[in-house]
Amino acid sequence: MPLPPPADAYTPLEELLAGLVQLAEEHADVVTVEEVGQTVRGHPILAFHVAPTGDERSDMLVFAGIHAYEWIGVQTADRFLRDLVVAPPEHVAVTVIPALNVDGRLASEAAVRQGRWRDYYRANADGVDLNRDFPVNHEPVGLWSHVLPGYAASSPEPLSQPESRALDALADRERYDRAVSLHSYGGFLYYPWTGTWERPPDWRTFAELGRAMEAAQGGHAYKPRQLSRWGFFFRAHGSEIDHLYGTYGTTAFLIELTRSGVRPWHAADLRTPFRWYDPEDPDPHVERGVRALHALVLAP
Repeated sequence: MPLPPPADAYTPLEELLAGLVQLAEEHADVVTVEEVGQTVRGHPILAFHVAPTGDERSDMLVFAGIHAYEWIGVQTADRFLRDLVVAPPEHVAVTVIPALNVDGRLASEAAVRQGRWRDYYRANADGVDLNRDFPVNHEPVGLWSHVLPGYAASSPEPLSQPESRALDALADRERYDRAVSLHSYGGFLYYPWTGTWERPPDWRTFAELGRAMEAAQGGHAYKPRQLSRWGFFFRAHGSEIDHLYGTYGTTAFLIELTRSGVRPWHAADLRTPFRWYDPEDPDPHVERGVRALHALVLAP
């Protein structure tokens, strides 16, 4: 069943994944598919591994769809993976997980089909925000964890969800050099730490790679920022990028694709959570995100 406007510019997840599996079968010499875990409701979490054309220099992980309503991240991962299959990197092995929170995405699609535009979807099927379910910097600290607890909330305990455990097990096995988690919205290239004010030991490297991604995007590019220093009151405790960096030494970014899909002077958009995250025309925003990802692959 096609999705009704304004969501019909986005590919339904089952169709998107089926297309990527078929693409992998047609290019088995370039890409392999692996089920790296299952969701709360038993849906497979698929990872697509793209082999480099030359001697391997490093490994990179790209994953999307942690938050259910952030469809544009999934769309961007799909486009990026299709680019890689056509032109694999020479010295970088790349893994792409198009959607981590499959249950949440499917639930949000069902709501959209039924015209329930004001429903809000973020968490997985257990009601847990996977963006707050990782061990590093998991516990809320500091003044603002008491003044604005909603901004500092984390999951009841780290790695409480099968989706988080699947990502962690893959990262533990592969020890990726770089990683990107695709989100929406905000228009920033965030790097650790997200849960503490302190600068990461490699903050200059993060800033340099962030500037390379920024330059690749052209006009209205996203700016690299340490998330916890973007606003003095904001912390994301237990985020995936803090965990990947703090536990495995992975240079991990969180890209907030788009600056929201809300259109000026469209009051209905403000009451539509889907539109907060997903622009009516995703293509320009997907292209900007893909350019940033390619820049990170090519960066020394």
